[in-house]
Amino acid sequence: MEDYHVAEYRYENDHELGLFAIYDGHLGDRVANYLKANLFNNILKEPLFWSDPQEAIKNAYSSTNKYILENSKQLGPGGSTAVTAIVVDGKDMWIANIGDSRAVVCEKGTANQLTVDHEPHTTNERKRIEKQGGFVSTFPGDVPRVNGQLAVARAFGDQSLKAHLSSEPDIKHIQINSNIEFVILASDGLWKVMKNQEAVNLVKSTKDPQTAAKRLTSEALDRMSKDDISCIVIRFRC
Repeated sequence: MEDYHVAEYRYENDHELGLFAIYDGHLGDRVANYLKANLFNNILKEPLFWSDPQEAIKNAYSSTNKYILENSKQLGPGGSTAVTAIVVDGKDMWIANIGDSRAVVCEKGTANQLTVDHEPHTTNERKRIEKQGGFVSTFPGDVPRVNGQLAVARAFGDQSLKAHLSSEPDIKHIQINSNIEFVILASDGLWKVMKNQEAVNLVKSTKDPQTAAKRLTSEALDRMSKDDISCIVIRFRC
């Protein structure tokens, strides 16, 4: 198991912040563990956070990845995907991701994916990888991989692939209103065996978010998911 998660509340600058994340590590868990301890601190320390959260998140992802790569002797050769959610005063939510961990919102009963799955074979990712001197392998019976190794095109770490991977997140801002019921954050072990709307339908009547998260992970196991499974459900009261 190389997944780590964060689910906590903090008070900063007279604002209530809900901080939620899933980090799905590969080739060891040291990078994912480092992200759990440091990524949100790095975001909140950005001078722009309160005036331009999107730019602050982008900058913090970049500086955090730079540190991980520069300290690969301590943190190892592996890496991690990430999906992060910052909820400010229960009114605004900033979702960011790199890799294939995903955020899905239930809005009036309908599932909407908030993140982008950064898979190597998609047109934009393949072009970027090839422009940077890498290649995308597609062998029969296997998923597309960067240089025949990694099944995601964006990640933290991965020293051996750093020239061909991106750590730039896709970021989305959501204003929370009465139509927004809950958000599911989960690693790809869930999404490999469950469509977005299936996940939403499974737990939309479950009011307790921890119970909902456990139900989703149990269902993924029943569907024979072979990957690490981590899940957080954030339920809103509007």
